[in-house]
Amino acid sequence: MNSRLKYKTKQREILLEYLESFQGKHITASDVYEYFRSQGESIGQSTIYRQLESLVDEGMINKYIIDGNSPACFEYVGKDHHHDGGEVCYHCKCQKCGKLIHLNCDELEEIQEHLFKDHRFKLDPIRTVFYGLCENCI
Repeated sequence: MNSRLKYKTKQREILLEYLESFQGKHITASDVYEYFRSQGESIGQSTIYRQLESLVDEGMINKYIIDGNSPACFEYVGKDHHHDGGEVCYHCKCQKCGKLIHLNCDELEEIQEHLFKDHRFKLDPIRTVFYGLCENCI
């Protein structure tokens, strides 16, 4: 194995360790880049993007595109996660500070069922975003 492949493996390993430490939280590629830059790790932005996309393809992380004005967010879900499209995951975005909140709520699942049953509209929970103010900005 040549040193270039080992280097990519090392980068992937430290990226996975970092993502695991943020399990259940959303981070951007820029957050990842800034963290590694502050730690003195030499991982380029393009490498981070490639690795994140690869991990999305493998099902290790989820990617959320909230709107055209915000960067994509990533969430570590782990090796054993199998996204089957049935997972209900809504988001709340603060219009003041931009904070993104991952929201699993049974009551929202009831609204999703109501929309389909009574209005014949299938809501996409992964792409549904509620806009308002977070607790820190109220």
